[in-house]
Amino acid sequence: MTQEQPRGQWASRLGFVLAAGGSAVGLGNIWRFPYATGQNGGALFVLVYLGCVLVIGLPILIAEIVIGRHAHRAPVGAFIHIKGEDSAWRIIGWMSVVSGFIILSYYSVVAGWTLNYTLMGITHFFTPCVDNVCAPRDPQQIQDAFGTLVAAGDINVFWHFVFMLVTVAIVLGGVQRGIEAWSRFLMPALLIILVVLMADAVLQPGFGRALGFLFAPRFDKLTADGVLQALGQSFFTLSLGLGAMLTYGSYLSKQSDIVGASTTIAVLDTAVALLACLVVFPIIFSFSMEPEAGPGLVFKSMPIALSMMPGSTLLTILFFGLLFFAALTSAISLLEVVVASVMEQVGWTRFRATLVMGTLIFVFGIPSALAGSGGVFASWSKIFGMNFFDTMDHLSVNWLLPIGGFFIALFAGWVMPEDARRGEFEAGSKARFLYLPWLWTLRLVVPVAILVLWLFSVGILSHDWLR
Repeated sequence: MTQEQPRGQWASRLGFVLAAGGSAVGLGNIWRFPYATGQNGGALFVLVYLGCVLVIGLPILIAEIVIGRHAHRAPVGAFIHIKGEDSAWRIIGWMSVVSGFIILSYYSVVAGWTLNYTLMGITHFFTPCVDNVCAPRDPQQIQDAFGTLVAAGDINVFWHFVFMLVTVAIVLGGVQRGIEAWSRFLMPALLIILVVLMADAVLQPGFGRALGFLFAPRFDKLTADGVLQALGQSFFTLSLGLGAMLTYGSYLSKQSDIVGASTTIAVLDTAVALLACLVVFPIIFSFSMEPEAGPGLVFKSMPIALSMMPGSTLLTILFFGLLFFAALTSAISLLEVVVASVMEQVGWTRFRATLVMGTLIFVFGIPSALAGSGGVFASWSKIFGMNFFDTMDHLSVNWLLPIGGFFIALFAGWVMPEDARRGEFEAGSKARFLYLPWLWTLRLVVPVAILVLWLFSVGILSHDWLR
């Protein structure tokens, strides 16, 4: 390994919690969680999801931070530090780096959509004005706008570039002056916007129905597929399996309570997901729309509903600004995994590593930005059965992340030296009695759950097998 660069450290525990919470809180909370809840009957899906967070997500989150803080390295360096230069475990570290690289390349494209929709709100696209009189645009035109955006390759590349530029600029500042400083602004801003939107949603006539949908169990609506979705959501919503929490944990001081901080992060992440539902569903129900609308719930149904509400322009800007902030906090952690690993393994400065890797991620993401425009990428869809964007998403979600999370659980539970593992878990903790329950959950329950999820996600086991 080449000479290491000076290592950063969080200025405070709060800074770490906000940064790690920002990594966990992403588009998955505000975009994916509401429509997954809608498709799976609401309340019972939420209950299963909460159980999965407690039993699966939280133990892996603690494990990643334990490994990172003990090694004071990013994923590749952490496995090498603990098991040696020639250990095959370093492959898992590199897999985390590749995961962060690939996910950010197409995640940035989706984040670009939020920027475009924010601009559409500012320019009154959803509520065009004639002679100072503004009225909602035709609902079909609003729905068609999303398809038009996806097909507009040049616009997608532009917003992809803008989003990557912002992400690179923040990571260039380093741990304290970049990531932590911006997290201290972005996370409170995100929560404030979410609370403002929810305050408006409370006044909607559909709020009572939304509460019943979310908190009254409907046992006839949750299927075996829904249980698997809840398990997958609990795993991926906390940014697990890609080394982000491991990398952030490597900047954590020895005096910090890992168990307490991890619990706070999980609670924050879950609270944002539930608050997002309390923003989306009251509005959806108030305008007689279907909560089972799927991925189009945010980019098709919500703009229509928002355009019909008093103060629609401000609400639209706030809602898609919320999505942008959520995307940015996660993107920062994805880029940091790649940058920190390159700094350690290649010996580059942060400036060089961030610029070079940010540029490469942008270039690699261009095919995803152009995926909906057809053209030269049409042949890719014919060969692989899906476009480039969907291929990268399938590779990451169904292969790289589950495999990474599976081996991180095995490494922390079975391979990491006992004194190092216990020492990191108990340092500064008031919940030392939880060490053995956490350890055996990590050793037995977590790997089995991830393995089952992976077997279903790649089609080795059929969903019909559960029925």
